[in-house]
Amino acid sequence: MNVVDLLLEPLAYEFMSRALLTALVASVVCALLSCWLVLIGWSLMGDAVSHAVLPGVVIAYAFGLPFALGAVVFGFLAVALIGVVRDTSRVKEDAAIGIVFTTLFALGLVLISVIPSQTDLAHIIFGNLLGVSRADLVQVVALGAVVLVVVLVKRRDLTLYAFDPTHAHTIGLNPRLLGATLLGLLALTSVVALQAVGVVLVVAMLIIPGATAYLLTDRFGRMLVIAPVVAAGCAVVGLYASYYLDTASGATIVLAQGVVFALVYLVGPRRGVLTRWVLARARAAQVRRA
Repeated sequence: MNVVDLLLEPLAYEFMSRALLTALVASVVCALLSCWLVLIGWSLMGDAVSHAVLPGVVIAYAFGLPFALGAVVFGFLAVALIGVVRDTSRVKEDAAIGIVFTTLFALGLVLISVIPSQTDLAHIIFGNLLGVSRADLVQVVALGAVVLVVVLVKRRDLTLYAFDPTHAHTIGLNPRLLGATLLGLLALTSVVALQAVGVVLVVAMLIIPGATAYLLTDRFGRMLVIAPVVAAGCAVVGLYASYYLDTASGATIVLAQGVVFALVYLVGPRRGVLTRWVLARARAAQVRRA
C-alpha cells in the first residue's frame, strides 16, 4: 500500500470524512482562542469554563434547546460564581475556580446519570468524534464560523485588552465587555470541541496550541498563524493515527498536540531547553579557545 492509498482509505468512509472536518474546525477555533488565553494567563479559567458548561449542555439537551445556549449560560454562571466566592470570602481566585468548576462538572455528571436519553450523553465527557452526525457537523461548523467571525472583527480590541486593559479603557474600549466577549467565545468554543474530544480534553485543545506558538515567536500576529496550523496538522495526524492504530480519536489528537509541544519545548529554534544548552556549550567552547 502506497502513501496515497494510506491517505485516501480512511476518507472512503463517510464517518471519517465528517470526523476529519469536525476535528479541523474544532482544532483551529480552539487554537485561535488559546492564543489569548495563554497571553492573558486565563489557562485555568479555560479549564473552569470548559468543564462548567457540562450541566448546561445536558439541561439544553433535556429541553430540546441548542447546546450552545446551555453552554453560554453556564459558562457565564461559572465566571460569576468564581467572582462572588473570590470577592466575598478569604478564598483566593485559584481555589475559587477549582471549587466552582469541579462542583458544576459534578452536577453535570449527576444530571447525565438521571436524565433519560436516547443517546449516550457520556460522549459529552469523553467525545465521540467518529460518531459525529451531519446535524452535529452543521452545528460545529456554524458555531466555529461565529467564533471565527467575532475573533477576526474584534482581533485588535481583544489583543489590546490582553496586553494592556488600562490603555484599552483609556482609548474608549470597555475592558469588561471585551472580557465578557472572550468568555462567551470560550463557552461557544467548548461546545465545538465537545464533539471532538469531550469535556475532559477540551482544556488541552484550548491551551496547548497557544502555548506551543508562544514558545516559537514573540509576535502575537504570528501566534495567530502558528497555533491553528499546528492544531490542524495534529488533528490530521492524530485522526489518521487513531484509524490505523485503533485508538481513541480525540485522545490521539490531543496526544499529537502534546508531542509537538514537547518537541518545541526541547528543541525549539530559540527557546528549546536542549537548544539553549547546546548553544551555551558552544559559546563556552568559543570563549575557552579565545
